[in-house]
Amino acid sequence: MKRVLVFFPLLFLLFGCFAVETAESSAAPISHEIWDDLLKKHVSNSGYVDYGGFKIDEKKLDQYLDLVSANAPASSWSANEKLAYWINAYNAFTVKLILNHADKNIKSIKDIGSTIKIPFVNTPWDIKFIKIGGEEMDLNNIEHGIIRKRFNEPRIHFALVCAAKSCPPLRNEAFVASKLVSQLDDQGVKFLNDPFKNEVSSGQMNISKLFNWYGGDFKKKGSVREWVNKYAKTKAGSNADVSYKDYDWSLNGKL
Repeated sequence: MKRVLVFFPLLFLLFGCFAVETAESSAAPISHEIWDDLLKKHVSNSGYVDYGGFKIDEKKLDQYLDLVSANAPASSWSANEKLAYWINAYNAFTVKLILNHADKNIKSIKDIGSTIKIPFVNTPWDIKFIKIGGEEMDLNNIEHGIIRKRFNEPRIHFALVCAAKSCPPLRNEAFVASKLVSQLDDQGVKFLNDPFKNEVSSGQMNISKLFNWYGGDFKKKGSVREWVNKYAKTKAGSNADVSYKDYDWSLNGKL
């Protein structure tokens, strides 16, 4: 009984660390044109990232990140304007995190930080290097404390990219409110039909561990099989066996 009483407060503390409240902004929705230009220049159609190219253009990336930092979403923004902002922010700050450690010749985002990784404490996703709306935050705050908390949208898991080969491809254009729905659907098509990340047949779904880790998010709007079949060209049968691919954390590009 004592172990239970100790464990649950700790669990609440760990999950509570994701929560973040950004200051209310009066800013108009920002333009993502700078980020869009960088993505078109340094990311291939398949999502391969030229981090060396980003390093050369780091001042331009910083210009975009300064714009993001100074203009937190306002209540007047539409839901799609807010979601596009947060997805772009997550992906752009992830690129910045890689560039911050480029001189160490890292092979994976997981090489960043302490060699001993304690979940929710000192992983790369817990480094407080982001400032938005006057609040210091990390990538976990953006993904779990804001995006997953405020938006009931499972397709964000096709759009948020953690710099790993097994992640969905980094889209080589910025997400924008006016075409966010079609962009998220297109990300689903690209992700589900990449055999390195997902393999689907009538009798077998050997799929990304994202569907396991975030199964609860997907199941709020349908079964995992329904989500897979929505985008996979080959459809899984109702009795298809389910397995999960090993996750390759190698960098999704070249420094």
